[in-house]
Amino acid sequence: MALAVARVSMPATAKKGDIIEIKALMRHVMEPGYRSDNRGQLIPRDIVKSLSVMYAGAEVFRMEMHPAIAANPYVVFSTVAVETDELVFTWTDEKGATTVEKKPLTVTE
Repeated sequence: MALAVARVSMPATAKKGDIIEIKALMRHVMEPGYRSDNRGQLIPRDIVKSLSVMYAGAEVFRMEMHPAIAANPYVVFSTVAVETDELVFTWTDEKGATTVEKKPLTVTE
């Protein structure tokens, strides 16, 4: 995945049972493959296909992306704080390349 940069914003700590808001941004061109360059040649398709977020042994968020999505996809979602663990964000492009970002979450009683 060329020049992909992931950014994740979320709280570092939460009380058990709290709902936490998570914001994720993938800086990526998301070329749909329909446009031509200045020589009239089609620009090859280059899109991020999916985002998967794992937390406490379970997938808590999944998003499938298609050519019509904007460049630099930004998503906001929430999950429940259940235990101290890492949230693992995995973006996968259509060629199978991945970008992984990990964020720790400390859960208090």
